[in-house]
Amino acid sequence: MTDRRLSSRRSPAEPIAVVGLGAIFPGRGDTTGFWRDIFEARDLISDTPATHWLIEDYFDANPATPDKTYGRRGGFLSPVAFDPLAFGIPPAQLQTTDSAQLLALVAAKMTLDDAERDSGGKIDRSRTSVILGVASATELTAHMAGRLQRPAWVNGLRQSGLAEADVQAIAKRIEDHYAEWKESTFPGLLGNVVAGRIANRLDLGGSNYVTDAACASSLSALQIALHELRAGDSDMVLTGGVDALNDILMFMCFSKTPALSPTGDCRPFSSQSDGTMLGEGIGMLALRRLDDAERDGNQIHAVIRGIGGGSDGKGTAIYTPLPSGQARALRRAYEQAGYGPETVDLLEAHGTGTRAGDRAEIEGLHIVFGEADRGEGPWCAVGSVKSQIGHTKAAAGAASLIKAVESLRRKVLPPTIKIEEPAEAIRDSACFYVNTEARPWIAADTRPRRASVSSFGFGGSNFHVTLEEYTGPAAAVPERVHPAELFLFSADSAKRLLATFTECASAELAEDGFSLQASQTHAAFDPRAASRASIVAANPEELQTKAAKLAAQVHEGTLGVAPLPAGCSASLSAPEPGKIAFMFSGQGSQYPGMGADLALAFPKARAVWDLAASHDVTGPLKLHRLAFPPAAFDQVEFGNQQQRITQMEHAQPSIAAVALSHLALLEALGLEADMTGGHSFGEIMALHCAGVVDAGDALTIAAVRGREMANAAQTTEGGMLAVQAPASRVEPLLRTMGIGLGIANDNGPSQVVLSGPVDAIAEAEKRFNAEGIKARKLPV
Repeated sequence: MTDRRLSSRRSPAEPIAVVGLGAIFPGRGDTTGFWRDIFEARDLISDTPATHWLIEDYFDANPATPDKTYGRRGGFLSPVAFDPLAFGIPPAQLQTTDSAQLLALVAAKMTLDDAERDSGGKIDRSRTSVILGVASATELTAHMAGRLQRPAWVNGLRQSGLAEADVQAIAKRIEDHYAEWKESTFPGLLGNVVAGRIANRLDLGGSNYVTDAACASSLSALQIALHELRAGDSDMVLTGGVDALNDILMFMCFSKTPALSPTGDCRPFSSQSDGTMLGEGIGMLALRRLDDAERDGNQIHAVIRGIGGGSDGKGTAIYTPLPSGQARALRRAYEQAGYGPETVDLLEAHGTGTRAGDRAEIEGLHIVFGEADRGEGPWCAVGSVKSQIGHTKAAAGAASLIKAVESLRRKVLPPTIKIEEPAEAIRDSACFYVNTEARPWIAADTRPRRASVSSFGFGGSNFHVTLEEYTGPAAAVPERVHPAELFLFSADSAKRLLATFTECASAELAEDGFSLQASQTHAAFDPRAASRASIVAANPEELQTKAAKLAAQVHEGTLGVAPLPAGCSASLSAPEPGKIAFMFSGQGSQYPGMGADLALAFPKARAVWDLAASHDVTGPLKLHRLAFPPAAFDQVEFGNQQQRITQMEHAQPSIAAVALSHLALLEALGLEADMTGGHSFGEIMALHCAGVVDAGDALTIAAVRGREMANAAQTTEGGMLAVQAPASRVEPLLRTMGIGLGIANDNGPSQVVLSGPVDAIAEAEKRFNAEGIKARKLPV
């Protein structure tokens, strides 16, 4: 029986909710920090720190040099604070406990706290299991095995002719570099105790064990976790992957394969990819059955619909990936999910950056996704977090899962970095495009946003998992990650404003919760207060620095006289009453990327684009693909993107969507216009703002207007020219030129817009510029 015949008989599997997240990866470290690093496209690969191994001891650029590695860079964790007493671990045991066990405890506590935050104590820890991916041995295993090489040291020293006393003294000196064997050493170096210690210290009574599928270990653990929940054997499972093994042994293993990048970078799906880079980290997810999570009031980050696993079978080599084996896992995942790959918008791939691995993965993806071709060009963004943090091996699938979950709940298509030109296998794909910058994830209301994750391991282990966004009332609200935050201050006098600044400058502020602190100042702000100020800051340090400068100006009496720090505003006088007018721009203001920053930062702004995608008239236009197109890798495609959004039938409804998103944000801020005005096409948006037409009708009018104007333009190829001069000067010159142009827009005392045939527009541009009058052809 084939996989396809199976799919017609099998009903979708029970959905599983992600109710908690925990992460410790290179960069900022925690879950929100990990997403910030992804969103900001930070490159977190660096030289190997001395805490791991010394480059001068082991590095040689020649891959063939025995016992040397040609890799010297990777993704490494920043120091993590650990209080052993908080976990009931005697400090004396730390030296004989592998760092993977300790870091996993921190991540598990983070995950469990996240899961229990809104459950009202309804999670039964006695039925909570811990199933983690942990590949190979722990770092402490190799360390303690090294201590056992004493006989080899002694033999070598004796053969060198040293006196026995010197032999023993030198051997003792070498031995002192290793931890001593203690009662706690054996459990401290076991991989399975990574899970066992979590269950022990956090009092979890379900199953606890680890699985090893090499670099697919995280998803192998996930598969078992889903089985555990669907069988009813557990009510919650902590799952994911743990890998703190970035020692010289691991570098040597990947060097002699060889799989490391000789240029020291990880470039998945790039034409310049030449190998992977090693990383380390811990990623965990708390899972519950969706019905249980909704019943108990858990916050739900996303929903897992299906997972497929499969082996390559008989291949050319045990570590050579086969597209057919990967395709097998994909088909099983979508059978279980109950939907096809044509509904998937984002695929977080295994994407190691090795040419052979990436090529095999794309071929395997094309086998399955190619059968579901939607016939409209590439629709699925593909990428890999390894471009930023390296290959975290047993934790690789967990890093990808958390990235996908965060992308779903934040409605963002995340970037993959270091791609100047896509690899040949994906360059002309009918299904996939490489996403190189964060873009708003816009979706119609016909289905939820969907993402998938792939992970593969040595030995032919293949896994693929399917996820979708959760939109119910229990949907988790993620902490925002704006590039900077706005802080507002108000007081009834300059003296009290000074006290506020002084307090802010000396307060202990943490980056975690920075956005919440900003929101608290918004709630407390009085716009009618006599003294008011604002500070835009990217981090607590910048906020404190600017607050201190403003305090000094208030104290010295120079506020409002001396220049304010960048990103600051202040007033020591009561606001004067006035009116607010909203002005809407016309056609010619459109460009690829317009409105993306607001749609990424503010859900209400993004929701307008979702409305446009769901709209009967604008939906088929896919305005979001015009306004937020995938990266253009050459000037030809970049020009095509500009040309597409310039077409009248596209430009006008796209501008309407941008204007509606601006209005949605202004409404959320409580700003209302006393009057509205629009320039040319902008008149439609002014009418909407004035309450004459609703948002849906405004989109309809914009789309129909643009289409009719485009149809009218087909009879004559026309253009428009902006001339920086008053109509009183332009009209006589036009009569003198006699080239058949007319004034289309009298914009104001210093500008008019001319329209007419393209040839006449080009001729007029030359003549006006020759007269010393600035003239510019408009992109319409």
